[in-house]
Amino acid sequence: MTTALASGRAVCHVCLHPSPASESACRRCGSTLHARIPHSLQRTMALGLGAALLYLPANLLPIMVTSQFGRTTENTIIGGVVRLIEAGSYPVAAVILIASVLIPLGKLAALALLCWAARQRRPAPPRQRTALYRVTEFVGKWSMVDVFVVAVLVGLVQIGGIMQVKPGGAALAFAGVVVLTMLAAESFDPRLIWDRYGREGARD
Repeated sequence: MTTALASGRAVCHVCLHPSPASESACRRCGSTLHARIPHSLQRTMALGLGAALLYLPANLLPIMVTSQFGRTTENTIIGGVVRLIEAGSYPVAAVILIASVLIPLGKLAALALLCWAARQRRPAPPRQRTALYRVTEFVGKWSMVDVFVVAVLVGLVQIGGIMQVKPGGAALAFAGVVVLTMLAAESFDPRLIWDRYGREGARD
């Protein structure tokens, strides 16, 4: 199998028009032409590392602070899941656990695997890696569900001095995790997965 780059072609990042790799600008839209996104792996790994560092405070710090009759209660994401399970709200607890804990963790693992696969000398199965990238890019936005819930509650549950809901430090950290993982997925160039496979295929 031969890639477009191996055949001397480059695809525009803006309009997806193929052009000769020797040209500096796209023939269709005039955008700067790059055979591959510059420093794609470095930026993806840096953004992924930043997201991994924010993942710890996002789960350890309280995401919501509730004040009722002078009594303040702090809830972490896991603590909220436990409370929902104790209250019998299993579907809601499952949604929060999957969207707020498992999806961000899985996305970080997927980005690390994609970067590792792109740097390997022996080509990994490219179709599987490409499918993994598409899934990672698609599900990223759904992990903002906790931040949305807190934002809605802060806006709605402000009953004078009786009850107040405020966002905790984890809300900002969690939003940072989601934004950084989304940027990391955008920075990763999936064509890197096929480059080594194309070179290996050309030798066979």
